[in-house]
Amino acid sequence: MTSHPIPFSQRLTQRSLSLNTRLCLGLDPRLDAYHSRDELRAHTLGVLEACAPYVACVKPQLAFYEALGLWGMALLEDLCAAARALDLPVILDGKRGDIGSTAAAYAQGWLAGTHAGDALTVNPFLGFETLTPFVDAARQHGGALFVLVKTSNPGQADLQGAGVSEKVAAEVSRLGQQEGEGLSSVGAVIGATHPKELAQWRAAMPQAVLLLPGLGAQGARASDLAAAFLPDGTGAVVNASRGIQYASGLDVAAAVQAAQDFRAELSRL
Repeated sequence: MTSHPIPFSQRLTQRSLSLNTRLCLGLDPRLDAYHSRDELRAHTLGVLEACAPYVACVKPQLAFYEALGLWGMALLEDLCAAARALDLPVILDGKRGDIGSTAAAYAQGWLAGTHAGDALTVNPFLGFETLTPFVDAARQHGGALFVLVKTSNPGQADLQGAGVSEKVAAEVSRLGQQEGEGLSSVGAVIGATHPKELAQWRAAMPQAVLLLPGLGAQGARASDLAAAFLPDGTGAVVNASRGIQYASGLDVAAAVQAAQDFRAELSRL
């Protein structure tokens, strides 16, 4: 990714408002769902292009591309290029996090490299100083990061309870305040599977864009998510992956219908 003249949070807000959508399209190609790599590639890119008018951003889960080897990384580059041509912001879901020069290398590779996205999910649990290279890269290139605060899986309570998530949220808020008013380049991942907590997290991180995974296959319901959004209806996007890409096998028309339905449900909040 090269530096973009408009920061990620502004691009996301503008697209959300102009297309009346709060939906994030997850694209996680599963090799066992296809007869060949060519079919996988064509379907994944086909779903992206067909669903683009109904989504605010796209979120490839890096694990599925890494599992395909070098061919998968080439597909990821093609997907990012196609998204850029559609003016569709890309959130790479890699949950990266490490110390020192390793964190800097991750930040360079995923926020500034040839297969970089516009934003990256980041794991803060090695310490808050490990966020610095990602924050610096995001700000330099007009991108963003989404820090794991309260994830959607049931086992998150093992390490994210007892005030830990609240501490991470406070750091996200502090980093956002460094940028002045408005939505910042430092967002947060909050599972859509925690609807009763959304008002708490929205209040704790008023400048953060919230990425809410879990719609569809993980059981979250669009009607429960209103508290995640700012008064103007922006400030958050809700991700659905399997529920769109594989809504009915490899039927792209069914994927489009699922995206339209999710968008409509979210627009009613």
